[in-house]
Amino acid sequence: MIFNYVLKNGVRVIINKIPGMYSVSMGILVKAGSINETEAESGISHFIEHVNFKGTKKRTAFDISNDADMLGAQLNAFTSREYTCYYVKSIAEHVGKAFEILSDLFIDSVYDKDELNRERGVIVEEINMYEDTPDDLCIELLNGAYFGDNGYGRAILGTKNNVNSFLKEDVLSYKKKFYTTDNVVVSVAGGVDEVEFLALAEKYLGGLKSSKSMQKPAYNTVNLQKSVAKSKDIEQAHLALAFPGVSFLSDDADAYSIAVSVLGGGMSSRLFQTVREKLGLCYSVYAYGTGYLDCGYAVVYAGVNGDSVVPAYDALIKEMESLKKVGITEEEFIRSREQMKASLVFSQESAVSQMLLYGKRLLFADDVFDFGKRLNEINALTKNDVNRLIDEFLDVKSLAKAVVGKNVKPL
Repeated sequence: MIFNYVLKNGVRVIINKIPGMYSVSMGILVKAGSINETEAESGISHFIEHVNFKGTKKRTAFDISNDADMLGAQLNAFTSREYTCYYVKSIAEHVGKAFEILSDLFIDSVYDKDELNRERGVIVEEINMYEDTPDDLCIELLNGAYFGDNGYGRAILGTKNNVNSFLKEDVLSYKKKFYTTDNVVVSVAGGVDEVEFLALAEKYLGGLKSSKSMQKPAYNTVNLQKSVAKSKDIEQAHLALAFPGVSFLSDDADAYSIAVSVLGGGMSSRLFQTVREKLGLCYSVYAYGTGYLDCGYAVVYAGVNGDSVVPAYDALIKEMESLKKVGITEEEFIRSREQMKASLVFSQESAVSQMLLYGKRLLFADDVFDFGKRLNEINALTKNDVNRLIDEFLDVKSLAKAVVGKNVKPL
């Protein structure tokens, strides 16, 4: 049962009451991610996500963690390119206390100077860890090769220089621009009473002053088709390719997902069966699509022996060309469609997945996710829908490319 409300200050609240579930997942989603940042602000969305946990007007950083642990609750947050989510999962009897903790760190963080300085070191080490993980680094380079150095092409973590320079004043300035009531959605899923939770939302968030967000900086959404390489003294080489896709709100999003799944979505996919099983060129090979609000793209990735970069690249291109030329088979279509349906159904059994699914839909589309409608749309797909998108978007001559490895060169 879905309940949808708007508080007087403009904060939207969506409650997915799931009978028989004894846990509740509660999230506060704010439309503030790396695409909202200027070059000087790069990384500040993620920085704020971290420092919001470092103390409020009535809790120290330890108190925040300890109070959640005393409830047996799971308290966390993440930052993406388009939004930030703060969330807590608790048993049903502790909903009120758990949501109070979540609201407290979201609204009343104080950004103590010493705490900010300590957290800077934590985030710099997170950046170092990311740079020492070559497959992640390869995908990050690919984002820049595709989108450039702004918007979706910027690293969510930002730069070390930026992280080391952010002050309390910078945090408050950015929050004033984008942590606004029209940019906030509260999403709840699980064994929750809708009347009780709406009262909690009014109590803890209803007092926020109504506010409107600023316009995001301009950013690129099309494929720049660059080819980049980064040399690292590692045994494996990592290569990634990207081609255009569709927005997650597009009517073609499901058909596009099937196309990418056939290409490299699992062990039965073309890339896995050919590049790994038949040719033995890699251990890991896959493809996935990412849909954003106003664009999308697909990534093809392979981790290979350092001496096999060119043969692996050639094999990837050959499989993509084949998919473009002949399209998918009926068997491939049915298999991938059923996998998509299963994934959708499985998500119904996870309160966290439901919280994010309904919250993100309301945040960006300002409407309520309809499970039955989505299932009907998937069932209505045809093989021709998928092949049309393959023909429209898959062009091996216009790929963005990235490679990381010892003495590698651009592809």
